Amino acid sequence: MTVFCGIDWAERHHNIALVDDTGTLLAKARITDDATRYHKLLALLAEHGDSPDDPIPVAIETSHGLLVASLRTGSRRVFAINPLAAARYRDRHGVSRKKSGPGDALVLANILRTDMHAHRPLPADSELAQVITVLARAQQDAVWTRQQVANQVRSLLREYYPTALLAFQSKQGGLTRADARVILALAPTPAKAAKLTLAQLRAALKSSGRLRGCDAEAERLRDVFRTEYAHQLPGVEDAFGHQLLALLKQLDATCQAADDLAEAATTAFHQHADSGILLSFPGLGPLLGARMLAEKGDDRSRSPTPER
Repeated sequence: MTVFCGIDWAERHHNIALVDDTGTLLAKARITDDATRYHKLLALLAEHGDSPDDPIPVAIETSHGLLVASLRTGSRRVFAINPLAAARYRDRHGVSRKKSGPGDALVLANILRTDMHAHRPLPADSELAQVITVLARAQQDAVWTRQQVANQVRSLLREYYPTALLAFQSKQGGLTRADARVILALAPTPAKAAKLTLAQLRAALKSSGRLRGCDAEAERLRDVFRTEYAHQLPGVEDAFGHQLLALLKQLDATCQAADDLAEAATTAFHQHADSGILLSFPGLGPLLGARMLAEKGDDRSRSPTPER
């Protein structure tokens, strides 16, 4: 008898359903995210023929999390079913389209019973490949967050500080540059920026890590900051300055997070055996190579033929 398992996962608990090759419900259960409940799931699978040599396949609507990590140990095939696809299968079992945990677990089990050939199991990537996946995706998320905060800073500067945009917007990296963040923190209002001396600007540029052209850049910034523009009322301008300082703290944090994750992802990528192959592609650096490896994995059996 062939058995199939479906798991409807949720934040607080997970519903489980086991069916045989005729669609008969063999067992159902509900577990939470603790070790005892995981053992209960494994015991339930073992009661219905699960073994290391012939593990019961599992369908679930996610590809990550502790539950998936526990199920992927060994040779078990875990199928991450797209929630949109699962919703279409749900229509075959009822017309109300009402979502329920036990019912969805049964639907997922029946997806494997009827159409397992049409779905691909999660790849058996190595631990290092999974590490690279976590770091590369986290770094990409950090870059998006950094840009969102930078856009908020840009919108705020347009309200009262156009010289700052003129000073940094055309530079590569824009407002996320270290020198831009240091100088804006030093002079969060146009009135304060206009009073900056060449010595102060040079010191700020050097403290941001800039090594070359500090004198010329300091002179350029002084000229830009002393350009005549319309101003908000002094009190309102100071209030905008306080808001800018708060946003700059967020921007500094997101920039640091993106840099730290990029370094960690690059380090892990260089440890992988496939890094040399990926870096041989023209224009492909370590960080982009880590992202590519994160998406394709290193499971050699994932695509046995060019068509797959």
